[in-house]
Amino acid sequence: MSIIKVLIVEDEIIIADNISIALESFGYNVLEPAINFTEAINIIESDKPDIAILDVQLSGKKTGIDLAKVIIEKYSFPFIFLTSNSDELTLNEAKQVSPSAYLVKPFSKRELYTSIEVALYNHAQKQKVFAKNQIEETDSLFLKVKGVYQRIMFHDILYLQSDHVYIEIVLTNSKTILIRATVNDVLVRLSKDFLRVHRSFIINSNYVTQITSNNLKINDSIIPIGKKYRNVVLDRINYI
Repeated sequence: MSIIKVLIVEDEIIIADNISIALESFGYNVLEPAINFTEAINIIESDKPDIAILDVQLSGKKTGIDLAKVIIEKYSFPFIFLTSNSDELTLNEAKQVSPSAYLVKPFSKRELYTSIEVALYNHAQKQKVFAKNQIEETDSLFLKVKGVYQRIMFHDILYLQSDHVYIEIVLTNSKTILIRATVNDVLVRLSKDFLRVHRSFIINSNYVTQITSNNLKINDSIIPIGKKYRNVVLDRINYI
């Protein structure tokens, strides 16, 4: 088994070094720490970490929360938030991107180790659960429904709605399929036609018939657009 690669994104060098030393003592492969968003993306692209520890507040315009959003959308590996702030506003912002853990400075080596191990375990379990329910193809998915694998073409899917650990898939024939998975697990396995527009919704952009600043319409269904996804939606939808 390969050694777990950990990326630390922390703009306070002394703290980053201390975390690195602690992690190396546990046997992890610690990558060169990044101090800002851009450095972190470059390291992710080149070194492919298995997990990241992200300081919520970073030097520069983009925060650790901004970085977490990119990790969710493009790279799909677990991350832990690190901060000296435990105020309600910071916690609420962090919760929206569902970190695997949330460490408040100062923390112990044992807390750090436990958070990483739990995050890695939970991530691995999610991948196993989803693998049991689907076989991936470029234009379709095989979904396990009542013990039988059914092939669902991407062009037959209107949208997907999350309800905790379940996903309801709404089809063009008005039928629905319920699977056990998370939004992030499903999104990375869909084609580029699919777009996350809300923390609970993924839509097939080919079926959008109407769009406003707060919602969009697919057939007769009104789908909300989350504030943090609004710009992404507008970037992807072809409009004049």
